[in-house]
Amino acid sequence: MSADKKINTIGVLTSGGDAPGMNAAIRAVVRRGLSRGCRMKGILKGYDGLLNEEFIDMEAKDVSDTIERGGTILYTARCAEMRTEEGQKKAVEICKRHGIEGLIVIGGDGSFAGAQKLANLGLNVVGVPGSIDLDIACTDYTIGFDTAVNTAMEAIDKVRDTSTSHERCSIIEVMGRGAGYIALWCGIANGAEDILIPEKYDYDEQKIVNNIIENRKRGKKHHIIINAEGIGHSTSMAKRIEAATGIGTRATILGHMQRGGSPTCKDRVYASIMGAYAVDVLLEGKTNRVVAYKNGEYVDFDINEALAMQKSISEYQYQVARSLSGQYEK
Repeated sequence: MSADKKINTIGVLTSGGDAPGMNAAIRAVVRRGLSRGCRMKGILKGYDGLLNEEFIDMEAKDVSDTIERGGTILYTARCAEMRTEEGQKKAVEICKRHGIEGLIVIGGDGSFAGAQKLANLGLNVVGVPGSIDLDIACTDYTIGFDTAVNTAMEAIDKVRDTSTSHERCSIIEVMGRGAGYIALWCGIANGAEDILIPEKYDYDEQKIVNNIIENRKRGKKHHIIINAEGIGHSTSMAKRIEAATGIGTRATILGHMQRGGSPTCKDRVYASIMGAYAVDVLLEGKTNRVVAYKNGEYVDFDINEALAMQKSISEYQYQVARSLSGQYEK
């Protein structure tokens, strides 16, 4: 970027599903930008707020006492208009009219798809990965995952207590849309007997039924099944399993509690560094980038390259999870 195109004003928004640690990222973006001489504008309610011109000037005090809060102080919303070419062009024009030369988008893959469109229309954009699902391919870490998986883990420990008391089978559904990372991590951390994730599940319920019956014969007092949201139907699955085994089976859907709560230390620190890094990337003249944490380092990728990447579950981690649950390969 040439000297006459120096970025003086940076906008920041959060988009898509909220995630613990987003406020830490907003705080870092605002304070890093201010420390480097920029004007900072918060955009309320994601792309919807951008198109409705809901802008606020942000100073250091505006992000005081926010790092420990869940959710997002800038709010978030879905925006169908941003999926249209007309909406995307309108967003770029609005940013120009308000003097926003650089835009930082904190969100997941859907938010990045919007950022990609704006970048390709000439707006200087940097994405920061905020998603509890850990489903963004270019990065080993997404803001919110650590808090969400700890929230789910603690809830599952509690369900296990009552499941053991009643000698029940429990199906616990965790979030993650089409990604099984929360389910896999909780399956390992909670010592689940079965882990059902979209990337691996073959929809053969008879295998689960057989596993429950075999475990009961061996004297096991409970059976924990972690079911990913991408598979779902936990309540109807519980009824079918109870009918097939004769063992009381209950479904617990953890739902949006996994999105809330005070972020863990890891989420606060990673979000802070990623937010500051996004500002630095813009001010170095690099644009149309996505910030990532890869192989122990904070890096950035071209936004088009990042969105073209594919992510898959580690085969080794999945096999370890199965063997630790007692499902040895025959």
